[in-house]
Amino acid sequence: MSPAEPANVSAATPRRIALSVGDPNGIGPEIICKALNALGNEPRIRITVFGPPEVMRATAARLGLQAVLQASGFRPAGELASGAFRPGEVNAAAGTSAVASASAAIQACRAGDFDAVVAGPHHETAIAQAGIRFSGYPSLLARVCEQPEDEVFLMLVGGGLRIVHVTLHESVAAALARITPALVVAATLAGVRACRLLGLPQHPSVALFGINPHASEGGLFGAEDEELVLPAARTLLDSGINITGPQGADVLLADRRHDLYVAMLHDQGHIPVKLLAPQAASAISIGAKVVLASTGHGSAMDIAGTGAARPDALLRSLRLVAGLT
Repeated sequence: MSPAEPANVSAATPRRIALSVGDPNGIGPEIICKALNALGNEPRIRITVFGPPEVMRATAARLGLQAVLQASGFRPAGELASGAFRPGEVNAAAGTSAVASASAAIQACRAGDFDAVVAGPHHETAIAQAGIRFSGYPSLLARVCEQPEDEVFLMLVGGGLRIVHVTLHESVAAALARITPALVVAATLAGVRACRLLGLPQHPSVALFGINPHASEGGLFGAEDEELVLPAARTLLDSGINITGPQGADVLLADRRHDLYVAMLHDQGHIPVKLLAPQAASAISIGAKVVLASTGHGSAMDIAGTGAARPDALLRSLRLVAGLT
């Protein structure tokens, strides 16, 4: 079974998942312990945790879940400097740790030790403080897999929606400067392949969001849709993809009749999914040689270390890549 085939899992062939901690000062360590406890002895999935040992041991002890952690596999990665483990605090050491543990998990998957990676929630500011160039897990996945970053995209799954993003963590001005018809086509094709891997029809229906309101209203609100999205739609139609749009995102989402939506900008895709599936969405990095999923929420520094975090989104991501949904 290849790393990109999450379906048709049986008890005889458990799915091997590399699970990285994310930001060790966020809720990642806690929701990992809780997710492992919730999965119990599920025979169709085998999880190995990648992260700082001292963080996971302390978290498991605080939650009374030491036995659960001991029963899973563990590979030390992203070790923290002494005194840097402070739940709820944003610091560079934790940002470095999150990137290191995720990178180790991706590399192990590339080596064939695992079938997929699930990464705990990271904190953008902590990673920036560490001086690491980072635009979400898709960019990291591309670098570790030695692929161009414009070949790897983020797809959110939740609330009955699947939305792939052409651009992600960047200013609107930077995103508009980077969008091209070729980039829209690449994101859409990656999303179509991901839909097939998730068990959808061979020819899923796809809706392209416009960049401007009303998809520019025939040029009334700008030329971006005619210059950037319409040529991509024509190319996709010519290649046999079942495309609608570009149309306004609000109109397309109100219809709710497509298998996949293509958002041009971060908020176009994140807002509807997080509205419909708060704290329960999965974020899948698609288009790379390795399948990587994460939670659709952040590291929740305001509740880190309190015991209040729920593992729902992490469980969904684990089950999704394991073919258990």
